[in-house]
Amino acid sequence: MKGSRSDIKSRRRGSSSGAARLLYPLLGACLWAAVVAYKPVVIVHGLFDSSGDFKNLLTFINESHPGTNVTVIDLFDRSASLQPMWKQVEGFKEAIYPIMQNAAEGVHFICYSQGGLICRGILSTLSNHNVHTFISLSSPQAGQYGDTDYLKYLFPQFMKSNLFHLCYTGIGQRISICNYWNDPHHRDLYLNSSDYLALLNSERPNPNSTEWKKNFLKITKLVLIGGPDDGVITPWQSSQFGFYDDNETVVEIQNQDLYLRDVFGLKTLAARGDLILCSVPGVEHIYWHSNETVFHLCMEKWLE
Repeated sequence: MKGSRSDIKSRRRGSSSGAARLLYPLLGACLWAAVVAYKPVVIVHGLFDSSGDFKNLLTFINESHPGTNVTVIDLFDRSASLQPMWKQVEGFKEAIYPIMQNAAEGVHFICYSQGGLICRGILSTLSNHNVHTFISLSSPQAGQYGDTDYLKYLFPQFMKSNLFHLCYTGIGQRISICNYWNDPHHRDLYLNSSDYLALLNSERPNPNSTEWKKNFLKITKLVLIGGPDDGVITPWQSSQFGFYDDNETVVEIQNQDLYLRDVFGLKTLAARGDLILCSVPGVEHIYWHSNETVFHLCMEKWLE
């Protein structure tokens, strides 16, 4: 027996509404994904690291910000990370720039240990970068001065008190760690010899200082992460631009000359409310990028 015309219309309406019930959530999910699309994240590793060391951090990012395009730059791995800092800056810059060009809304940087100083070099010298958040993860931003296992491994015949004999020479400046070795007892040698950190900090004459400051201040946020149990970055406050005076007493960031004179923009960032310090105790240096608590406390909210 054939159904009436009204029955057929009713079934069609039911079929249409059923399809709609299936399609609307799907459409909503697509729209949600489009609205909350996260900026790509670029990760730069540190001394003796490689791109494969950051699997946990990639997992944290993808769990909290699904669909984020994360790139760990695979350059200057392991022993190659000892190459001069400016050489590494140029290499990383060349690898990262296409990522920036393909990100209309900009990118975020997470830069670990020595990588944090490399990223500062990129941000200072690249006039058309589009980095929003720069997360400096346990990086010796104010320099390094300590008898650590790294130092004993690299320079077994030296201690922190006499490493200046090597670092502050032409040969020494071909080694990355010497590019940011900051001996508070030999300040003049540091200022005259440091080809990298002293230039970045405009502590020695730099004709590009105004332009570099302008470039650096294009970032939206600067997040400085470190902690008292790091064991490698010395003093640990260097991760937040604190450093020793000539008595090896730590002078915190807000009392540092480079902050007070706003040499490259730290004071400006603070005035904008865009300088964030995140200190976490109980974390050893090699675990910063695999510690979930550090990620949730110090990084997650800045990766939107």
